[in-house]
Amino acid sequence: WSSAYEIGRKCAAANLADIAAMGGRTRALVVAFAAPASLSTEWALQLTQGINDECEGEGASVVGGDTVRGDAITISITAIGEVNDSVEKPITRGGAQVGDIVYLLGQTGASAAGLEILTRGMSSAPGLVALHKVPKPPYELAREFATHGATSMCDVSDGLVADLAHIADASGVSIDIKLDAFDISDLQAAAEELEMDPFEWVLSGGEDHA
Repeated sequence: WSSAYEIGRKCAAANLADIAAMGGRTRALVVAFAAPASLSTEWALQLTQGINDECEGEGASVVGGDTVRGDAITISITAIGEVNDSVEKPITRGGAQVGDIVYLLGQTGASAAGLEILTRGMSSAPGLVALHKVPKPPYELAREFATHGATSMCDVSDGLVADLAHIADASGVSIDIKLDAFDISDLQAAAEELEMDPFEWVLSGGEDHA
């Protein structure tokens, strides 16, 4: 379903979002790449272009890594970043306090909805499919919240409930979610067509990197 270029964008975004969700900016990526000898050069070049294009907006670049032969395509990326002077230290999952308000920056559920549409072979909701193939993490907004005193942050890669549980466990707090606080208008039509509950995507769907 995804082109090499889209895979490159998505792999890079997953790592760039981890740094942004600590209030930082990625400076460098180290990429380990394994592939069978039969893989076309064009596929590898398109993958590289996707990684580079996702990095460009963050001012990051690939500085090294390793390329080896393997039975299957494997891509492993390590991101290296830093926080600026306006953030005392990286924001972790362990700083949430009783009484804090939870802010969701970006949208959850779009990637899961897009995957469901692709799995069923449907042609509806191209915007959701596009967000499954290439997520749009709110990099700059995450850093802005860190600058203005966010106590705990993480990107939503495993699903909203799962990642909130990571924060709750690390911080020793409980987190309440109010369903009526979510805007599900972008998901509603697809959910009705697929006869699914859109909140299943919103709460459990991963890979949005909100």
